[in-house]
Amino acid sequence: MSAKKKLKVATTSLAGCFGCHMSFLDIDERLFTLLEHIEFDRSPLTDIKHCSPDCDIGIIEGGLCNAENVHVLREFRQNCKILIALGACAVTGGLPAQRNHLPLTTILEEVYHTSPGLANGMIPNDPELPLPLNQVHPIHEVVKVDYFIPGCPPSGDAIWKVLTDLLAGKEPSLGHGLMHYD
Repeated sequence: MSAKKKLKVATTSLAGCFGCHMSFLDIDERLFTLLEHIEFDRSPLTDIKHCSPDCDIGIIEGGLCNAENVHVLREFRQNCKILIALGACAVTGGLPAQRNHLPLTTILEEVYHTSPGLANGMIPNDPELPLPLNQVHPIHEVVKVDYFIPGCPPSGDAIWKVLTDLLAGKEPSLGHGLMHYD
């Protein structure tokens, strides 16, 4: 009898606070059960820096605020059969999108020239830094997303439910008590 192949799962955080990864850890001891069926690919949990081209599930928290975020998102979409937007920032832009009503130049001017800080502050202009986008975007505006897990952050129970539904070959469904937008 051969063992069933484990699914490869990759995770990353874009423009967000990392709270969704903390909720992932809130699965608690059920992580051991999950690890019987999955193996982690790129993830802060593994410190692997790039997504394998044969990844089964990609889980992304955070929205898009700079060019590097867009690059990472496109890499995930290209390499993952299923892509999950995890949390309010990935689903709607979340708190980082609160800057969207101001022009980027106004924000940079306020942060680097007007506000108290370093004397003679300069707006960073280093080619090593990712270029900021004019607005923060939810990930579905750039790539196709297969499933959304809303919340700020979503509960470990909601993450568990979606992953176990996928492992069972079922369409994920978050019912009352698991889906929230706060």
